Amino acid sequence: MALFVASQTATGFTNRLAAQVRALPEQGSDPAVDVRFVNARGWPTRHPMLTPRRDLSELERVRIAQAIADIPGMGGVHWTDGTMLAGSDTNIELLRCENDLLTVMAGRTIRFEESSADFIPGSEEVLDELAAAMRPCVGAIVAISGHTDTSGSPQVNLALSQDRAQMVRRELVDRGIPAQNLRATGYGSSRPVRGLDPADPANRRIEFRVVATEKTRPTPIDTPAAR
Repeated sequence: MALFVASQTATGFTNRLAAQVRALPEQGSDPAVDVRFVNARGWPTRHPMLTPRRDLSELERVRIAQAIADIPGMGGVHWTDGTMLAGSDTNIELLRCENDLLTVMAGRTIRFEESSADFIPGSEEVLDELAAAMRPCVGAIVAISGHTDTSGSPQVNLALSQDRAQMVRRELVDRGIPAQNLRATGYGSSRPVRGLDPADPANRRIEFRVVATEKTRPTPIDTPAAR
């Protein structure tokens, strides 16, 4: 009887964890991984098993697994290939870099004049803080994505979002961030914020994400001379 009651309680608990996993932005409308909260004996467990649904980079694996592990009450996160949540020091550092960028943008936005790629006064301060957060991220490749709501034609929205993303990239380069480490892409209104009406003006935004790392190449000063 005790085992039955415990199993029912555990099932409710793991169902709540599963619901929180489904709500993660890292999963989105097309989840990157399947997540199971059942162990090899069929018992509910708070230690999820992750199975990729497509090829994932090491950084994507770390990002997704870390987001799941950060849910309160979650146990150890495992992958079906036998590995647990773990990442190289480089990947962990890049995730920290991404979190720093998200912290700068928390509750704030880079604002533009209506139907324009010109900044509204005040955006320069946000750009200064973003550049400061990026400088320690040696080798990080940062994707800058521009988004709009559905007002206007899709073609105009796509072009406008691209112009705005490129403008942000240009401003960050002017602030000392290497151009080769910044990727600017406009998506128009094709990627609304989850849970928002696509026509909501809050979909007009610039987002940042660390997508890869570039290996540091030694300079002639770093390279030992022949002897």
